[in-house]
Amino acid sequence: MNAWEPISPRTLHDEVIARVRDLIIEGELPAGSRINESDLGPRLGVSRTPLREAIRTLASEGLVELVPRRGAIVRQFSIADVRSMLEAIGILEAAAARLACVRATDAEIAEVKALHDTMMQRYAARERLAYFKLNQAIHSAIVRLSHNPTLTELHERLQARLKRIRYIGNEAPDKWAGAVKEHKIMIRALTDRDAEALAHALNLHMDQTLVRVADRI
Repeated sequence: MNAWEPISPRTLHDEVIARVRDLIIEGELPAGSRINESDLGPRLGVSRTPLREAIRTLASEGLVELVPRRGAIVRQFSIADVRSMLEAIGILEAAAARLACVRATDAEIAEVKALHDTMMQRYAARERLAYFKLNQAIHSAIVRLSHNPTLTELHERLQARLKRIRYIGNEAPDKWAGAVKEHKIMIRALTDRDAEALAHALNLHMDQTLVRVADRI
């Protein structure tokens, strides 16, 4: 699906949010740029009201900043910001991993494995945005398997802020291949219920994500 295609009124609210989020993730709306509602609304085929609601939602996610007298600005992070958030995500995911290996049901783990298998299909087809969304869904799913709502909420907030940053980590083929290799290790540890191996793999994945994106920030 092209992110610039007109939006059907049937799913307007969620679809506008998803489309604008995708435009930010893919860099069509670059970090530091002002979101021009007069231009963006007609291009998406929506009025200002649902677009402004979407922008407010994305501001709550941390992808957009609402700046007085300037309007909505696509958030731009420093390398220090990214390092700090990736460290925090690594800590949260490692803690969730240890709980998940004890608390998750076999069916729940099988669902995450199915997400991984679908993600690998998207990787084989080099469908980068579809791959990325499944990638993020896997990280969120592992945290949810901790059955700790507080961990899940904190993780969702941080993960939302780093969507664009983590997406650019897969631009180069070798970087993308490295991320895929790390995910294979993660899913193997989860299916084996090896808590320490999974926690280590998730922490390493965050460390390598910083390496992969450092030259693009």
